[in-house]
Amino acid sequence: MNSPRLRLLFCLAVPLLAACGAEPSETVPPPTYTCCADLDVDKPYHPGQTLSVQWTVEPGSTSPQVELTAQLTGPYGTVDDLKAASAGPGLVTFTATPIQPTGTPGERPASTIVIGPDAKPGFYDLVTSVVGDGNAITSGSSIIQVAPKP
Repeated sequence: MNSPRLRLLFCLAVPLLAACGAEPSETVPPPTYTCCADLDVDKPYHPGQTLSVQWTVEPGSTSPQVELTAQLTGPYGTVDDLKAASAGPGLVTFTATPIQPTGTPGERPASTIVIGPDAKPGFYDLVTSVVGDGNAITSGSSIIQVAPKP
């Protein structure tokens, strides 16, 4: 066998043999966080109560550095007003302290928002976000009703 053929055979065989030794890597996504359980949002609240936002965790490999945030803004007179409005006069915002989950199995993160004792009745926009590297990764919105004090 002459030298050019041997070199060609060597050039073709070595990359194939190197690929045979490599094990396929399995990519496992990081945990994901979503909000909210229906029990959190499908009931009226009253001024002075605490809204507890239970985050749902879908397990993954390792936790990216994320921050879970929640805020409640209102009141709006009707659901249609809430959906059509942007920030305006007379609106207040109640904010939960941001939390940084660890991503450990079985973790049940919760954000708590204290609805002010002077909160006016109406519809409030609950905005939740998963923030990573300073940018929202996912964001969601729910409608919360604050009823007059009993």
